Amino acid sequence: MNSPQDLSLNQNSTPYFTSDHEMLRDTIRRFVEERVKPHAEQWEEDGYVPRQVLQEMGDLGLLGIRYDSDYGGSELDTLATVVLAEELGRSTFGGFAITVLVHTDMASPHLAHAGNPEQLAKYMPDLISGKKIAAVAMTEPDAGSDLASMRTTAKRDGDFYVLNGAKTYITNGVYGDVFFVAAKTGTSGRGHHDISMFIVDKDTPGFSIAKPLKKHGWLSSDTAELSFQDCRIPASNLLGTENKGFYSLVKNLQNERIVMGAQAMGEASKAIELTLDWVTQRKAFGATLWDKQAIRHRLALLSAKVEAARQLVYNTAWRDTQGQILTKEVSMIKALCGELVNEVMYDCVQFHGGSGYMRETAVERMSRDARVQAIAGGATEVMLEEVAKRLVK
Repeated sequence: MNSPQDLSLNQNSTPYFTSDHEMLRDTIRRFVEERVKPHAEQWEEDGYVPRQVLQEMGDLGLLGIRYDSDYGGSELDTLATVVLAEELGRSTFGGFAITVLVHTDMASPHLAHAGNPEQLAKYMPDLISGKKIAAVAMTEPDAGSDLASMRTTAKRDGDFYVLNGAKTYITNGVYGDVFFVAAKTGTSGRGHHDISMFIVDKDTPGFSIAKPLKKHGWLSSDTAELSFQDCRIPASNLLGTENKGFYSLVKNLQNERIVMGAQAMGEASKAIELTLDWVTQRKAFGATLWDKQAIRHRLALLSAKVEAARQLVYNTAWRDTQGQILTKEVSMIKALCGELVNEVMYDCVQFHGGSGYMRETAVERMSRDARVQAIAGGATEVMLEEVAKRLVK
């Protein structure tokens, strides 16, 4: 039988993760401690993560966890991406985390899922190595979650498509190299049936960064509004089948929402850890804050909620490895984790008192970064509607 000490060392053990997953976790955690935390405050000031850091992650195999080894990938599974997202969330720098995760799990999967052999051979090695950084461009000034309202068009002109329109709130939009862009190609008027996906290189004539965008949080994540004005791209840059791009977008949502849930729970867990350190040392009225029943009970309940949500993420990720379609479950994850991480951050700032409102404390930064978790990748209200539609058959 394990001693209590042994049990504490293995408290994060689950039936889902193998030794490969745990080795990956150790690698990511060391990288965060050695290469991220000492420098990430400067990245917050600069507004971007240096390319060298991403290339170092590529050298460690962290940018191609689930991709084919022929292109430099590791051929691991959904649970491995959960490990990546959770550990990046624990870094306390949400902007760094999302810079990486958009590249690995929200943009490049479009190429992995729908790319033909020539496209894969051309782009995938550079994406896995970090030589090139990817972004996905769906959201528009007048169309967010409602993709059917998309106005960006791509019209066939001989051996080219001509793109016109605008995209906004694009993560990696300023410093990205390869953009996976959604545009309307069909004229059926049936919304989702008219959308196609394209590969657009940054140096393509007619494509420009309209303006960098300043955000409430995720400050080290570069975000931009993009413009396409008679942007001519080779017809060979069509990703998948014309007018079937919506299905490519939907296909990756399952993975994307699992990853965002894992990131949020990594953030929440770390915030609770930081707050426990604070309240067990900070004294008020002759005792530590931990001695106040209201505070320790609240942290205990938050810890229970985070653990329950984490297990939902783990189980859903495991079911994804079995090839199951989990639209309801991943929508639950996105809604639950996005709201819960904000609940956690509110109380962690509160229990830090005045210091929790100061820019030099991690929980202050984390509280700003967490706010978008209930918005980006599908707002809570949209996710709950997805769940509700599947509750009654």
